[in-house]
Parts: sequence; C-alpha cells; structure tokens
Amino acid sequence: MTVSAMRLSRQLGFRGARGFTLLELMIVVAIVAILAAIALPNYADYVKRGKIMEATTALSDARQRTEQLFLDQRSYAAPTSCDTVTQDAAKQIKAFTLLCTAPDAAHYSITATGVAAEGMSGFTYTVDNTGAKSSTGPSGWVGNATCWAVRKDGECS
Repeated sequence: MTVSAMRLSRQLGFRGARGFTLLELMIVVAIVAILAAIALPNYADYVKRGKIMEATTALSDARQRTEQLFLDQRSYAAPTSCDTVTQDAAKQIKAFTLLCTAPDAAHYSITATGVAAEGMSGFTYTVDNTGAKSSTGPSGWVGNATCWAVRKDGECS
C-alpha cells in the first residue's frame, strides 16, 4: 500500500483491524436472548395445542365408532365393548391415551388422558353418550366443564 493510500484510508476512517467489537457482539447476543425468551414458550404452547387437536380429533373419531357400535348391537357394552372400538381411534395419537368405560348398555364415557413422557401431563378431555364435552388442564391451563379447551385461557374449539 502506498503512502497516499494509507493517508486516504485513515481519512475515511478505515483501520487495520476488522471484525466486531465485544460490545457489538454482546448487543446481538442480548437481542437473540430476548427473542428466544419470547419465542420458545409460545412455540411450546403451539406444539401442545397441536397435540390437543390430535386428541380431540381422536375423541370425535372414537365417539363416532362407539355410536356405530350402538347402532349395530343396541348396546355399548356387549359383546364388543366400547373400549375395544376406541382402540382403533387411539392408534392416531401418541401424546394421549384413550379409555372408554360403559357402566351399562346405554351409557359410555371416553376419556383422553395426556401422557407425561410427551409433555402432556395433567390434560384430560372427556365426551359421553350425550355428546357432553369437558376438559381439564395442568397448572397454568384453564379447563372447561362444557367443552374441550384448546388454549391456555380455556377457549374452546
């Protein structure tokens, strides 16, 4: 580099060092940390809502299969129980387990219970032979006694 080029580079503010200063790097790290603190909990809730939708879809499917069972047998209990029929619907999901109980030939209740290993501990969704739906959620999630709550605030689907 010639002497005149060096003078020109000093006049324009160019220095020999290139890269970022520690302060600039710390500012970028702080901005990324703030964005991550906001985005990660929202993403976790989004994933949970997706799993909840799978469970409610499986419950609706199980209810339809159970009603078909009643049309075929005129009973929810015997010779094929509603629990046997709902096992097919349960194959669609892994974050919830489905259980159907039929205390007598005219009544049943299907419950989807969250699997703790899938991060769904504390979630329970229920439907019965009258079509009544209810839901409960873990701490921080509001359940609903009259519908399937799919959001933290208890909003229904």
